[in-house]
Amino acid sequence: MTEAPGDQPLREAASELEEVREFLRSTLPFQELDTATLDDAVRALRIAYHRQGERFDAHAATQGLRILRSGAVDLRDESNKLLDRLGEGESFHIGGLNAERGSVLALVIEDALIYRLPDTTYHALRRGNRSFDRYFSGQRSRRLRRAARVESAPNAMLAPVTSVMTRDPLTAPENASVHQVAVAMAQRRVSSLIVLDSDGELSGIVTDRDLRTRVLAEARDIRGAVKDVMTRDPLTIDVNDSLFATTLLMTQRGFHHLPVLEDGHLAGIVTTSDLTLARRDDPVFLVQHLSRENSVEGMRDLVANIPELMASWVSAGMNAAQVARILTAISDAITVRLIGLAEETLGEAPVPWTWLGFGSQARAEQLLGADQDNGIVIDDRVGEADLGWYRDLAARVCDGLAACGYPYCPGGIMATTDSWRQPLASWRATIRQWAREPSSDAVMRVSIFFDIRSIYGDETLAAALQTEMLAQAGRNTIFQAALAAGALANKPPLGIFRRFVVDRDGEHRDSLDIKKRGVLPITEIVRLHALAHGIAAINTEERLHALGAGGHMAMVDSRNLADALHCVQRVRVRHQRDQVLAGKPPDNFINPRALPRLAREQLRDAFTIIDEAQGAVRQTYRAGMG
Repeated sequence: MTEAPGDQPLREAASELEEVREFLRSTLPFQELDTATLDDAVRALRIAYHRQGERFDAHAATQGLRILRSGAVDLRDESNKLLDRLGEGESFHIGGLNAERGSVLALVIEDALIYRLPDTTYHALRRGNRSFDRYFSGQRSRRLRRAARVESAPNAMLAPVTSVMTRDPLTAPENASVHQVAVAMAQRRVSSLIVLDSDGELSGIVTDRDLRTRVLAEARDIRGAVKDVMTRDPLTIDVNDSLFATTLLMTQRGFHHLPVLEDGHLAGIVTTSDLTLARRDDPVFLVQHLSRENSVEGMRDLVANIPELMASWVSAGMNAAQVARILTAISDAITVRLIGLAEETLGEAPVPWTWLGFGSQARAEQLLGADQDNGIVIDDRVGEADLGWYRDLAARVCDGLAACGYPYCPGGIMATTDSWRQPLASWRATIRQWAREPSSDAVMRVSIFFDIRSIYGDETLAAALQTEMLAQAGRNTIFQAALAAGALANKPPLGIFRRFVVDRDGEHRDSLDIKKRGVLPITEIVRLHALAHGIAAINTEERLHALGAGGHMAMVDSRNLADALHCVQRVRVRHQRDQVLAGKPPDNFINPRALPRLAREQLRDAFTIIDEAQGAVRQTYRAGMG
């Protein structure tokens, strides 16, 4: 069946034109047009009713941009492969699609009322409106990327470190005496000095603390060379690093001074005082304050208003990935300080060990409402009598995390559970057992356990554990197939005609769980691919970049999944922000009808990308089930 002839101009009735105008004003990309241009577009529209089975191809009798007022249309290629499914408010230009992709057919799959904007008006709009033109110049993923850029307003903490650094730091040569350096620092009223080698390049740094601990405390001769007491080859940052990245680095490492390099050469120095003056009230300083607290109660009070702070970050334009990094840094800081307090009571650990963060904390993707997922790896030299030290520490830390707002894990994936607090050899044996017998329980455990990061302690233990996991699971196609089944378990909530599938009753009626149906499928798909290809990265975006760069995933697919993750997380953090501002506890249940039209369409695009990625997983890994 071919296209039915005879679309008609709109009636001139004011009420009908106003209704069409309002419809277009809420439809991409017509909302980019000014009022006069939009009115001209409305007057040029033609309207027709098309029955199921009608089709439009390159030889359609009439050309132009077609906008669905109701109904649904499939776009298919010459092999009949489904390229996209369009619903109310979406549009297509069959001539443009054929010029871009070859033979594309548009098939009406649900009786449709369609507006047609004739080619003359359509092309005039594209020539005269850059935003309108750009919308039709790229694919769905490009629109998602552009939306993410437009909707992320700049944040003060994303400014480059050059905006606050000292550009003329105090310097001295390596052979200068300690006395000369101290006099220069006193005269300049600064707390640090950069030491330069014979070529004038950065060699080391001296601070007030160095003079106290390495000179006065050790009764050194102040006539000695500064090179003997300086910190050699200090950690540095680049001029392009942001205030946010600089602050996190300095607070996590406990540094108060950092040299700044440009193309490998000294450009300046930044201090904690510079950062404080730059943004005295920025929430990132929570990390620094937490590291100084001496009680669980003090930490609990400090983080009590995190939801309100998160809401202010989102309202100020901070994107979801940045919010997640800050929230993860805060949970890391709480964990590290709780461990420090426990060690003050319990004494030094019997043998080296490391505290592991799993899941979203390991990936640096935590948002509000995250519960505890953690464990302990102990050096194999530990004796049976010493295991109680680690049990007692785990209890203190997990109880402290719960007091600070991180609920106990309902599934017991915590260091307080014996099976999640083991020597390295026992961990390795457990992983081999999971890989040999990939039961649903084992898959659940490894799916989160594959996301691990050392939060505190001997990082080599965590690295050894991850090496074991990659070796065991990376070559086991049956285990990969079991992981694939887990990655396919949560389908994106799109039904026929790309309509959202929501709960029909209960507490979350008319809503969908955006974490379970959007975030988790992406992280599980990407984790599976990373596991299969031996990629050690933990963060989802870093994994996607490594998969694309290594040729393990088409670059377009890697970027599409990253775009989908950005979109889903953006909707999620805004939903949580709105709940906090309304005085409600934040959750992950989104009512699609409550979203702006633009956000709804972007979310549909994101869910479609997830569905396509799950299809690729099904083709690639399910064969391993035999």
